[in-house]
Amino acid sequence: MKSPSIQGAKGWPPFTKPGRNASLAMALALLCGCTFSDLKPQSRLLQPSEVNKTLANSGVKLSEASWPADNWWSSFKDPQLDALIVEALTNSPTLRSAAARVHQASALEAIQGAQLLPDVSASMSVTRERFSANGTTPAPAKGTWQNVHQGTLNVGYELDFWGKNRSAVEAAVGRRKALEVDERAAALILSSSIVQTYIALQNVYQQIDVAQALLNQQEQIEELTKKRFVAELGTEIDIRQSQAALPSSRANIAALKESVELNQNKLASLLGKGPDRGRTITRPHLQASDTVVMPSNIPVELIGHRPDVVAQRWRVEASGHEIDVAKARFYPDVNLTAFIGLQSLAFDTFNDHGSRILGIAPAISLPIFEGGRLRGNLDAQDAAYDLAVENYNQTVIDALRDIADQLSSLRWLKERLAQQNEAVATAVAAADLVDKRYGAGLATYLQVLATQNATLVEKRQLVDLQSRALSLQANLSRALGGGYRPEMPMTANANSTVADKS
Repeated sequence: MKSPSIQGAKGWPPFTKPGRNASLAMALALLCGCTFSDLKPQSRLLQPSEVNKTLANSGVKLSEASWPADNWWSSFKDPQLDALIVEALTNSPTLRSAAARVHQASALEAIQGAQLLPDVSASMSVTRERFSANGTTPAPAKGTWQNVHQGTLNVGYELDFWGKNRSAVEAAVGRRKALEVDERAAALILSSSIVQTYIALQNVYQQIDVAQALLNQQEQIEELTKKRFVAELGTEIDIRQSQAALPSSRANIAALKESVELNQNKLASLLGKGPDRGRTITRPHLQASDTVVMPSNIPVELIGHRPDVVAQRWRVEASGHEIDVAKARFYPDVNLTAFIGLQSLAFDTFNDHGSRILGIAPAISLPIFEGGRLRGNLDAQDAAYDLAVENYNQTVIDALRDIADQLSSLRWLKERLAQQNEAVATAVAAADLVDKRYGAGLATYLQVLATQNATLVEKRQLVDLQSRALSLQANLSRALGGGYRPEMPMTANANSTVADKS
C-alpha cells in the first residue's frame, strides 16, 4: 500500500488535482497577504495645486510660448558661444560618463526583462560512473563502470502570478529613465557652466576696458602735471603723485589679464580640452535681452520641464515598483521545468528510440518562516519610497525657489541699473569738471585723484550689474529647465499617493 502523501485518491499525484491544490494555493496566498498589510509608505507626492501663486504674481509678463528652447543660449546672439557649447556637448567626459550609466542601466533592464521569458538551454554530457551493486540500477550495469551518454533540451519558466518579475522590470525601466533624464540634467549643468564662465570672461574684458581708460586718463594727467610744473603752476609733489598712480593701475590691468586666462582655462576644461584650446577663445560679444517673459503655466508644468524634477519623479516610479516586488515575495513561487533528450550507456545506442528521456517538474515554494526577512525587506522598500518622494518634493520646492530668486533679482536689477547709470554719468561729469579746473590751476591733484577713483568704482559697478543681467537671463533659462521636454509621461505609480501603495 502506497503512502497517501505520495499517491493521491484514484492514483492521481497530488499536484495533478487542480481543484484541491488551487484552493490550497489561494488559502496560502491570502495567509501570506495578511502578514504585511500593516506596512505601507508614509509620504505623498507634492501636488502643483498646493503651491502658492507667487510666481504668477511676480510682476513679470506671462506668455504661453516662453519656455526656453533647446538651444536657449542662442538668445545671447554670440556665435562663438554657440560653437563652444556644441563642442562641449560632443566631447565632454562628464556627458560620456552619464551616457555610460544609461547604457549600463539599459543592460540591467534587459537582464531583468529576461525573467519574463522561458529559459531554454541544451546540454550534452558523457559521465564515467560506477553503479552500485546494491542500488536501484539493474543488471548488467550494477556493480560496473559505465559511460553514461546524455543530451537534453531543457525548458524552465516561472509563472509570474503575483507580478513580481513584471514589477522588477518596471522598476528597472524607471531607473533607466531617471538616468536618461540625469544625462539631460548634466548637459544643462554643463551648458549653464559654460555660459556663466563666458559671461565672467566678458566681464573681465569690460573691466580691462575701464581700467585701461583710467590708465590713459592718468597718463594724460601726468603729462598735464609736468606742463603745470614747467609753467610754475604746480609742484614736484604733484608730479610724483601723478606718477605713483600709474604702477597701481598697470598692476590692476595685469591682474585682470590673469583672470582672462584663468577663465579661458576653465572654458577649455568644460569643453573637455587642454589649456591650449582656451587660448583660442576670443573676446565675447554677448547681448542681453531687453524683456523677460515667463510661461503662464508655472508651477503646473514645471515638473515636466526641469530635468532634475523629472529624474526624481522616475525614481519615485521605480521605488513604487520595488514595493510591488517586495510584496510579491510573500506569495508562493510557481516554476515549471521540463526536459527532453536521449540517454544511453553505450554510444552506439544513443540515437535509438528506446534511449529517449522526458520529464516535467512543476514546483511551488512558499516562505513559511524566514525570521522576518521579508517584512524587513518590504519595510525597507517602503522607507526607500518615502525617501524618493521626499527627495522629489524637496526638488520641486527648490526648483520653485530657484525661479522665484531669478525673478526677484531681475525685477530689482532693472532699478539698480537705472540708478547705476545715473551714478556713472554724475561721476564722469564731476571728473571732467575737476580735470578742466586742474588744467586751469583751480583744483589740486588730490581732487583729480578722488574723482578718478569715484568714477572707476561706479564704472566697475555698472559693468558688474550688466554682467549680472546676462547671468540672471542664463539662470532663468536654466531654472525653467533649459529647453527640456519629457519624452514620455509617467505611469500611474509615479502619480500615486500613499493610498495607492497600501
